Amino acid sequence: MHPLVALVKKAVEVYVREGKVISADELPREVTEKAGVFVCLKKKGQLRGCIGTIEPVTGCASVEAVRNAIASATEDPRFFPVSEDELEELDYSVDVLCPPEKVNSISDLDAKRYGVIVVKGTRKGLLLPGIEGVDTVAEQLRIATLKAGIPPGENDVEIYRFEVKRYS
Repeated sequence: MHPLVALVKKAVEVYVREGKVISADELPREVTEKAGVFVCLKKKGQLRGCIGTIEPVTGCASVEAVRNAIASATEDPRFFPVSEDELEELDYSVDVLCPPEKVNSISDLDAKRYGVIVVKGTRKGLLLPGIEGVDTVAEQLRIATLKAGIPPGENDVEIYRFEVKRYS
């Protein structure tokens, strides 16, 4: 198990059982740099929580991962908070985001390789790459646009792509 995955698993378990936030221990350099991080929890193959940050809000990716792991387990509005009884059934994945780059053409996108961020004014929607069931760029952009609350067919939407380092 990658050290970052072990860290988020421990963070969720300690928080759910004891209500305490753990500190990020010594980890490889790649997770001590600043980066946006998404943490997704699955139970029996089904999404159970996923929260993340597009840009870093803490000092490093490991601290970001702990923060977002706890939020995934307790604050994802789509789900009830994770209970202690569920902990043994959870699988974890951590996506450390590379800096986004603006794209001028959707031909520069690939739903398996790149995540997307769509922006219109203050509205932003993000979709990670390689999401099961999202096989086309059109579907990826449609979902990200919906998440941003941008009406379909809206003009002047900025599109960014990013790669992730995925650990599970």
